[in-house]
Amino acid sequence: MDITRTERYKQWQAEMKHFQNICAKHSITETKAAQQRRITRAKHDYAYFVRTYFPEIARCKCGKFQTDAAEYILANPNARAVFEWARGHAKSTHMGVLVPLWLKIQDKRQFYTMVVVSKSEDAADRLLADLQQQLAYNELYIHDFGTQMKSGNWSEGEFLTTDDCYFVSLGRGQSPRGLKNNSHRPDYIVIDDIDDDAMCRNPQRVSEAAEWVLSALFGTMEAGRGRFIMVGNLISKTSVLASVMERPGVFHTQVNILDSEGQPTWKENYKLSEIREMRSMMGERNFEKEYMNNPLVEGAIFEQRHIKYAPALPLRQYRKLVCYTDPSFKSSATADYKATVLAGLTADGHYHILKVYAAQTSVSAMIEWHYDLIKWIAGRAPVQFYMESNFMQDLILDEFRKAGDAAGLHIPILGDPRKKPDKFARIETLQPLFERGLITISDTERTTDGVRILIEQLLMFQHGSHSHDDAPDALESCIWMLSRSHRRTFSRYLRLPRANRKW
Repeated sequence: MDITRTERYKQWQAEMKHFQNICAKHSITETKAAQQRRITRAKHDYAYFVRTYFPEIARCKCGKFQTDAAEYILANPNARAVFEWARGHAKSTHMGVLVPLWLKIQDKRQFYTMVVVSKSEDAADRLLADLQQQLAYNELYIHDFGTQMKSGNWSEGEFLTTDDCYFVSLGRGQSPRGLKNNSHRPDYIVIDDIDDDAMCRNPQRVSEAAEWVLSALFGTMEAGRGRFIMVGNLISKTSVLASVMERPGVFHTQVNILDSEGQPTWKENYKLSEIREMRSMMGERNFEKEYMNNPLVEGAIFEQRHIKYAPALPLRQYRKLVCYTDPSFKSSATADYKATVLAGLTADGHYHILKVYAAQTSVSAMIEWHYDLIKWIAGRAPVQFYMESNFMQDLILDEFRKAGDAAGLHIPILGDPRKKPDKFARIETLQPLFERGLITISDTERTTDGVRILIEQLLMFQHGSHSHDDAPDALESCIWMLSRSHRRTFSRYLRLPRANRKW
């Protein structure tokens, strides 16, 4: 044992004394019949098993996605599965600790040799330590299923239990060849968070790691017999996780922190309000990567260095002012953003972004943005208001009329009947305008939420991504309306007298 492992083992022993004290508080006084009922139910009901034997780990109820995963693994002794779950959804705890402990108590033996794999030997050792903690010191588990530990220790990278289950840890790239428990090759392999940011920036390293997983590691099983499981969140589209989940025959589930309705997937653990606060703090790109399994390359089309700020002109000096709104019908956390952009066209053909509003919010809040703009403009210059006019937006136009009746002031908003081409192609046309400095943002607006969201969505914008692009879409429509005016102004047609025409 090296010094690092020795120090970590001493720390672990101190933690185990605390864990033993907690377990000792639970007095186990019951009839044999009551004990048997508990054991019988635990073997068939994974959620019950978790909350009964591991209250210090499972501080809230299992989510349906967690119980579904456990039941799938139990039912499929030759499972090849990738569980692509967001951070904070207990994927390591379930697949690396709780599920194998559940398999271990089944009437029919489920595995002989478990291999825990992670990005480093230390990370894999920590997972093995969590397993040994429960097997050595969880009194209720031991009371119901007997003494577990036989020999070895996680700090040595391996241990054996009394029913001759062998547990081993491996770091990414370490040789698994020759791993055996007597005659039993590995038959439960769990690969936990094998990717890291540094490796994912190097496609060659990713390719080598994926090759190791699919050849040396998978090949250590007996002709593929056994469960081969990978867990992690998709931090990059160039990653080992992405490579493995694309293999034929792999069972794959993706769990994001928000479901398709914009509600917490693990509602037993997370509140929507705290998710929104976290999302605002980390920024959209980081949130998409860590919690929505949607890694985005910042600056794939729009680059931060091309986003420029400049003082706004007095409103009357603009040749034209346009306010364009891109509404969405839903206000859930995964629905499109509502976005409103006010921009002006200068005499020399530049576009100044003067105000930006963007949020996943209600229609009434979006309408209120327009009244804020009316107050800010204060009659200093005429503004043309536009919004897409399809069926859904017609309903929203009705809401504008109702708000106008209530306020005694109607927003003179018009529907935009343009048959728009492909959204990606439209928004991409803004890139050269930013690069040439023809689009700038008012420097007094740089810290507003609307501008922050616009910039985030521009930087995340890339072909094939599922990121929000509603603020850039509103900006493109606003610029198109201004440029249409610009084109008309600079188009001159000379009408010659009939006698002078030569054709």
